[in-house]
Formats: sequence, C-alpha cells, structure tokens
Amino acid sequence: MFKRLPVVPWLLAIFTLIFNSGYAQASDIAAVVPAQTAYGKILVVMTNHSAYPTRTDKTGLWFTELTEFFDVIQAAGLQMDFASPEGGAIPLDDRSMKSFYLNDAARKHLADPAFMDRLKATLPASSVDPTQYQAIYYTGGHGTMWDFPDNKDLKKISEQIYRQGGIVTAVCHGVAGLLPLQDDKGQSLIAGRRVTGFSDTEEWLAGIKSQVPFFLQDELVKRGAHYQKAFFPFTSYAVTDDRIITGQNPESGGAVANALLKRLNDEK
Repeated sequence: MFKRLPVVPWLLAIFTLIFNSGYAQASDIAAVVPAQTAYGKILVVMTNHSAYPTRTDKTGLWFTELTEFFDVIQAAGLQMDFASPEGGAIPLDDRSMKSFYLNDAARKHLADPAFMDRLKATLPASSVDPTQYQAIYYTGGHGTMWDFPDNKDLKKISEQIYRQGGIVTAVCHGVAGLLPLQDDKGQSLIAGRRVTGFSDTEEWLAGIKSQVPFFLQDELVKRGAHYQKAFFPFTSYAVTDDRIITGQNPESGGAVANALLKRLNDEK
C-alpha cells in the first residue's frame, strides 16, 4: 500500500525484479499441491473502512492483496468465503486501482462480474460460524487499521479457528487484525512469535504516516512479537511461526497463500 514514489529508475528496476522473482518462486510451491486436496474452507476478511482523516482519496481493500492470495488458494482446490466487519460492499483503495499496481490477474478479476459481485455481498463477521473454517486470512489496505483491531466478532472468529487447530494468516496492514488476539490463557497470541507486517519504513515511504492511527510495526512489538522484515522494503516477504503466518506488504499475498498451503500439507 504505497504511492508511486519519485525513486531513481535503477532502484525501481531492482525492486521490480525482486518482486517478480519472489512471486514466481512462491507460485511454484502451489503447483506441487494436488488441486483436488480439500482441507476445509478459508475465511477471507476485508475492510469496510474507506476514509482517511484528511486525504481526499479513499482507502479500502488493497486489491492485489486479495487477488494474489485468492488465485493461489483457488488453484489448490480450496473454497473461500468473503467476510468483513460489517458485511456488504467492500471499498477498494484508490491507489491500488492504478495501473502501476495492477497485474494481469488482478485486471481479469476486475473484469469478472461474478468475482466483483462477491465483493458487494461479503458476510458480516457477526454471522460467521468459525467451526466451518480451517484458516482465516486478513487482507490489507489502510482501512483495516480502523476496523480490524477493535472488532469483537473478528477477534472471536480468529481465536476460535486457532483454538480448534486452524491457522491465522494476514498480510500488510491486515496484520492489525492479530493485535487483539489472545490464547486460551488470556495472553497475547503473538507474544513471543515471529511475525511481519507493514514496516515503519514502508509507512514513511508510502507517505501515509500522518494519516494512520498507529504504526503497525510498533504495535506488534509492544505486544511482545518478534517483528521481522525483508532487507529491501516493498519486496515479497512472509513469516511462518507454527499456525501464524504473516506477510509484510502488498507484494506478499501470494507468499502468504503458499506458506498456508505448505503448512496445511505438512498436517496431512
């Protein structure tokens, strides 16, 4: 979730090369998982929040953080349900719709009426039965920082999925959904765990640091998490710590999906 910055061309070229190579390697992992394998459904959570405090453009779901995860999981034959804190329509982050940030797969989804209709009718978190899911995936977009951490229904869903042996996953600002989670002893679920999420450096480079209610990296550390990040900002990076899987930034949705498939395959 970052705006196009006036970086020098050679630096942008290096980042692009790293992005593409990292995602290609992640996609190769999905290819070894039999398409007919069924682990149970995945709950994909998106934000309903679209307003920044003072900016005129809108936030919302960062589109490719959904589509890259979706494509990997769908190719593996798993079913997904879409949900949000309030249910109903999902706002799309204005910047994520710019051509610079969209890949061909994302453009195909934008042109698919059936897929886009699903984004207009997400399940409200209050209606979700967590026993139906083997994993939850928190998508990103800056809006998640306002409506993920304080939503009691999302908290209950994630904690139940985790306690029944499921996997909690998130990407970028969606990792904010993990901040309130507790284990069965009432302790922070991420305390002592290796996690990643949108870094302070990336927030500064994105130009949104004056708009956010908190810095995600700092909040993760405050809750006792062992925060990790890629050497270069805005490069695909995912961290697996047992049944908690997190991705750092918009380039990491596919990597989170592949890490989830690997973790599920290891349980067979």
